[in-house]
Amino acid sequence: MLFNSQGEAEVTYDAIVVGSGISGGWAAKELTEKGLKTLVLDRGRDVKHGEYPTASLDSWDLPLRGRSDYAEQMEHYPMQSRTGYTTSQATKHWFVKDSEHPYYEDKRFDWCRGYHVGGRSITWGRQVYRWSEMDFEANAKDGVAVDWPIRYSDIEPWYDYVEQFIGIQGMNEGLAQVPDAKFMGNFELNCVEQHARERIKKALGWTMTIGRTAHLTQPHNGRGKCQNRNRCIRGCPYGAYFSSQASTLPAAMATGNMTLRPFSIVHSLIYDDASGKAIGVNVIDTETKETYEYYAKVIFLCASAIASTSILLNSKSERFPNGMGNDSGELGHNLMDHHFKTGASAEVDGFDDKYYKGRRPTGFYVARTTNLGDQASKKDYLRGWGYQGGARRGGWGSMVAELKAGPQFKEMMGQPGKWSMGMTAFAEMLPDHRNKMYLNYDKLDKWGVPTVTFDCEFRENEMAMRADMANNAAEMLEVSGFKNIRTYSDIGGPGLGIHEMGTARMGRDPKTSVLNGDNAIHAVPNVYVTDGACMTSSACQNPSITYMALTARAASHATNQLNNNI
Repeated sequence: MLFNSQGEAEVTYDAIVVGSGISGGWAAKELTEKGLKTLVLDRGRDVKHGEYPTASLDSWDLPLRGRSDYAEQMEHYPMQSRTGYTTSQATKHWFVKDSEHPYYEDKRFDWCRGYHVGGRSITWGRQVYRWSEMDFEANAKDGVAVDWPIRYSDIEPWYDYVEQFIGIQGMNEGLAQVPDAKFMGNFELNCVEQHARERIKKALGWTMTIGRTAHLTQPHNGRGKCQNRNRCIRGCPYGAYFSSQASTLPAAMATGNMTLRPFSIVHSLIYDDASGKAIGVNVIDTETKETYEYYAKVIFLCASAIASTSILLNSKSERFPNGMGNDSGELGHNLMDHHFKTGASAEVDGFDDKYYKGRRPTGFYVARTTNLGDQASKKDYLRGWGYQGGARRGGWGSMVAELKAGPQFKEMMGQPGKWSMGMTAFAEMLPDHRNKMYLNYDKLDKWGVPTVTFDCEFRENEMAMRADMANNAAEMLEVSGFKNIRTYSDIGGPGLGIHEMGTARMGRDPKTSVLNGDNAIHAVPNVYVTDGACMTSSACQNPSITYMALTARAASHATNQLNNNI
């Protein structure tokens, strides 16, 4: 649909970016700063920085004191409610209703979605760990799936680049499995964590460090520093953690080259047989259900691993009857997430004269310790995991069943509870062709777009490592001198880690992969996919900083291609 007498020229841009979250925001920033007139399309509502309705509310300001409404969960969030936090009164506006945006399962998959400008960059966990050389080499060395078409040296300068723009905190530790980064200071381990760090290092040789996060410990690029409120999932009015709203989208807007269009579902790409390239996108307005076409020389799909692949699968033509770029038959396959909810906790004696200040927005991190170097042949499973956790003191309120005003009230206020420490492992999931998502053309959503069905599960390798995930956590707590150690394991289903990856993997061979080493589709070189869909393996680190680095790298490549008329 064209708008006025300018016809096609009015809806033609240099670049189109689909999605405005972590990778989409970076694509918008990089392309506009390189001079490209760029249209950013997002299927959700617009959200400006600072428009975070619950960011400054306390529990007593919220309905049900912030707790989820069970009847509402069952009616509108039967799948999202599995996460345990997306449907609270403080956060539910950032997550879609399953009743309005259904998906289906051959096997359980917990798909957490937020349809609004900025996407999950508002609600992500903000943990930022570089991948290492061993992660990019692992598939080739282990004979698993296909080899990554890049190595750490290819992405290292782009890690540097994005870290210095977004501002991250952490400690350099010299660990090969989690390379050091460009940090701007760090939060401190508390006294119990520092004690555990020293004991664990001495007894086991493992390193406990502060969890590396995209939080500012000092003002940077017009954003304020972290206030230690730990209400991050609600949105940060100070811009203290990285989000598209606070960081990349304002940078893109400042160039004068970005046009942002919310309420726009991109359901397919337009392919041109003569050029062998994509020339545009098909859009449905979510409010009016009108359809539009937009055109561009280069297209970046950054809508999330599942959504970007859905668009490609639905982009059918005579050249691509099974979806754009699907010559290999791998599109939609090799779906991955991290498996977790396994670890240990303990009670801590002593330190009764110590406390901490504020609500630090991160805990500690213990990098992967298994299957490293000469240990590689000593386990009955491949790859490994890292730990995230923290030590804390219980509040006085946790010590009593009820609180009643009385003569002891003031005294109780000054008596914090006991110290405890807990940790949870986040572990790698191997790519497997059998794990997939696919489109269901018999069940359309209210815009007439096919829905997604998941057929994915944790398999033998994932299950084999979980006992060690719990036992190693218990071992660290034991050498730290803590007591009443308890292990736990509740694997749940894929998706719960909210690190969905794969489905349009990078690779060296067009016969076995969808994307090349520049994140472009092998057969359609002007279409780039830089969100989680592109990942060839999952490693065990949180992946978002890698998406950012890959996106910045791909945008540089795309711009060079355009400048050279390729």
